[in-house]
Amino acid sequence: METQTIKAKELAIKTTERISGSEAIVRCLIEEGVDIIYGYPGGAIMPVYDELYKYQDKIHHVLTRHEQGATHSAQGFARISGKVGVAIATSGPGATNLITGIADAQIDSTPMVCITGQVPSHLLGSDAFQETDIVGISTPVTKWNCQVTKASQIPAAIAKAFYIAKSGRPGPVLIDITKDAQFEEFDFSYEKCTQVRSYKPVPDTDIHKVEAAAKLINDAKKPFIVWGQGVILGKAEEQLKKVIEKAGIPAAWTILGASAIPTSHPLNVGMVGMHGNYAPNMLTNECDVLIAIGMRFDDRVTGSLHTYAKQAKIIHFEIDPAEVDKNVKTDVAVLGDAKTSLDLLLPLLNENKHTEWHQKFKDLYAIEYDKVIKDDLYPTKEGLTMGEVLKEINIQSKGNAAIVTDVGQHQMVACRYADFNITKSNITSGGLGTMGFGLPAAIGAKMAAPDREVVSISGDGGYQMTIQELGTIFQQKAAVKIVVLNNDFLGMVRQWQQLFFDKRYASTEMVNPNFVAIAEGYYIKAKKVTKREELAPAVKEMMESKEAYFLEVCVEKEDNVFPMIPSGASVSDIRLE
Repeated sequence: METQTIKAKELAIKTTERISGSEAIVRCLIEEGVDIIYGYPGGAIMPVYDELYKYQDKIHHVLTRHEQGATHSAQGFARISGKVGVAIATSGPGATNLITGIADAQIDSTPMVCITGQVPSHLLGSDAFQETDIVGISTPVTKWNCQVTKASQIPAAIAKAFYIAKSGRPGPVLIDITKDAQFEEFDFSYEKCTQVRSYKPVPDTDIHKVEAAAKLINDAKKPFIVWGQGVILGKAEEQLKKVIEKAGIPAAWTILGASAIPTSHPLNVGMVGMHGNYAPNMLTNECDVLIAIGMRFDDRVTGSLHTYAKQAKIIHFEIDPAEVDKNVKTDVAVLGDAKTSLDLLLPLLNENKHTEWHQKFKDLYAIEYDKVIKDDLYPTKEGLTMGEVLKEINIQSKGNAAIVTDVGQHQMVACRYADFNITKSNITSGGLGTMGFGLPAAIGAKMAAPDREVVSISGDGGYQMTIQELGTIFQQKAAVKIVVLNNDFLGMVRQWQQLFFDKRYASTEMVNPNFVAIAEGYYIKAKKVTKREELAPAVKEMMESKEAYFLEVCVEKEDNVFPMIPSGASVSDIRLE
């Protein structure tokens, strides 16, 4: 008994040591496997930065030029690596500048942990310098958040934060830590969190529901799959591929689901949604069984819910019970992780071809090609199109690049026309639609996957929202390829003004700076393309560069992105022109 007591005491001595709260924060991050964080220093977080200085050999801190850039970089890192992204900022404006990125991560299910400094605990509620209630502000857009006022609370809070951020349906978490807690010393030990009371991240999968889903699929004459990012987050790409191949089911994707299956796969029939492909949108309202996998029936996918797939039986494979029946009433809901659920489904499926059903998709694709795609990719008019820029990038990247887009017309064009051979290759802001996302997210993506080509594609509007992150690219020597498709307009808003507001172009025309000169001011090689014959050589030069490269391509001012489903209309009301 005495020997056991002595051993317990020895173990306690080995696993605890007296350190400051700020050092504990850094040590906790190291324990969680974090080696890159993005942030911006300030008074209330300075003790942590002092510790980061001491631990430079273990954690690389990336100084972004704005705290929003830190969150988007952390998102890009998380989206391509599958790990938790980490952003850090000071109190007050530093903390509030994180909110847009946090909200973006919440709606797009991106695992991220944000750490903010806070005024000393005795000043809380006194309107002290740079004090804001960041816990209150961030509550609607975080998966979980908390405020720490004692150093001893730090390890448990950080362990819980990482567990919640990455488990189940991922999302952002924020920990606000007062300055006195950062200075205070305590006996440090760290234990990773493996469960939280009353929180069940992955619901149990009911085999009877899987069997019911399999029966509907086997009996279907016109089955149709729409998959979303849940397939990628659940690492279920191979399972999805096996399911569609065995059952012969045409499958389409939401923009966040893109790249889970190569775009060249014969059963991949394209993108659904407002600017999606003609065939999958039209045939949504003709299929007899609609199988939704890891997607949430967003309004940009469904259009009018009054007419969406009313003729079909709906099967929903979903990890988050809150999403089931939220927008579209399901006939069979299979809760659980996509990988597990599809593994259970596969042996229950009959082998099938659905040849006639597939032919309908091919016939409608031929119509879309003739009316839209041909002119986008092989234009005969004088002005350059966004589509032909994507075509040249595909040629040079051979479909192996990670494409990081901003938000707007260029985003829809990139999602429609980029070739993807590798999963986690389409990194974009889906649910929140955050202009300014692209450039900083590309930094995080490149740092997470340095061996991959990462191409940032932005419009001239969104690019200028976070243009200062060129400084981060230069300082970090991140070899991001930056493409700005410049039409001197806020293109998507202008398109809506043209189609629905009688061409009243209110506050959408841009008077732009010399983008090439700005890039060169950050010591980044840059080029501008205005003619078709210049495009292919310029894209080739950019893609062959071993360093960061900026390419501005001047495209037609008033080109529109088609197909298009007007907001609130039925998916069958898709316009080709």
